[in-house]
Amino acid sequence: MPASEKTYFEKAGVRIINDDVLYTKEIEPNSINLIVTSPPYNVDIKYNSHDDKISYSQYLEFTKKWLSRCYEWLRPDGRFCLNIPLDKNKGGQQSVGADITTIAKNIGFKYHSTIIWNEGNISRRTAWGSWMSARAPYVIAPVELIVILYKDEWRKTNDSGVSDITREEFMNWTSGVWSFSGESKKKIGHPAPFPVELPRRCIKLFSFVDDVILDPFLGSGTTLIAAYSNKRKGIGIDIDKTYCELAKSRLINEAHICNSKLLEVEVCKNDRTKS
Repeated sequence: MPASEKTYFEKAGVRIINDDVLYTKEIEPNSINLIVTSPPYNVDIKYNSHDDKISYSQYLEFTKKWLSRCYEWLRPDGRFCLNIPLDKNKGGQQSVGADITTIAKNIGFKYHSTIIWNEGNISRRTAWGSWMSARAPYVIAPVELIVILYKDEWRKTNDSGVSDITREEFMNWTSGVWSFSGESKKKIGHPAPFPVELPRRCIKLFSFVDDVILDPFLGSGTTLIAAYSNKRKGIGIDIDKTYCELAKSRLINEAHICNSKLLEVEVCKNDRTKS
C-alpha cells in the first residue's frame, strides 16, 4: 500500500504525520497503546503554526476537541500520559491542570494518578505580584503535572507482555514525584521541548515492548526518539512541516534510526543528506 500523502517520514516502525490533530484521518480508532504528549500551554509561546494566545474558554474548547480524538484512538486498555501545567498566571490565574483533567473525565477517560514533575526551573520567573507584601502576591510552583489517564480498563490484557523496566527504575518511577531538568529551547530548536527523560519514563513504566506510542503534538520529536530507542513503535502528528523536519532530523542524527537492520542503507543516506 502506498504511503499516505500526510506521511512525512516512516521508517523502522516510526511514522511522522504532517496533519492537523483535530481533523486527521491517519490514525485508526482503538489502535494506540499509549499516548504521551505535552499540548500547547496557551501562554503566548511563538510556535510556527499555532496561535498560543487565545482566550481561556477557547483554549479549553480546543482541549476538549483534541482530547476527544485521543480517546477515539486509544485501545480499550490504552493509557495516556498528559504533561500539562499545574496552573498559570499569564493573562489571569487559571487552574489549568484541574480544568483539563475534568474535561478528560467528562469525555470518558478514567483517572489513575498524577505525577509531579519537579523541573526546578524557578529562574524563568518574572512576576511576583506585590513584592514582599500581603497585598497581592503570586504563588508560582516550579513544577508541571503528568496526569495518568486510561480508556476503559487499567490492566493491560494483550500485546507482547514484555516489560523492559529495571527494578531500580520501577522503584524510583512509581514515586509520584519525578525530579529532572527541562530541555534547552536553543539546543533543540523548538520553542517548547521536553527532555527525552519524560517520555522514556512514561513509555517504560506504562507500556510493553512493541506497543504503539502516539504523540499528537509531536513538536521536536522527543516522544518518537524515546519510543524508537526503547523498542516501541511510534507515531507523531504535527501540523507544522518545519517541526516534522526537525523531528525527522533528530531521529536520524540522535536516535540513529537509519542504523536499523530493517532499513535500506542507501535510503538512509538520502534522508540524512536532506536533513
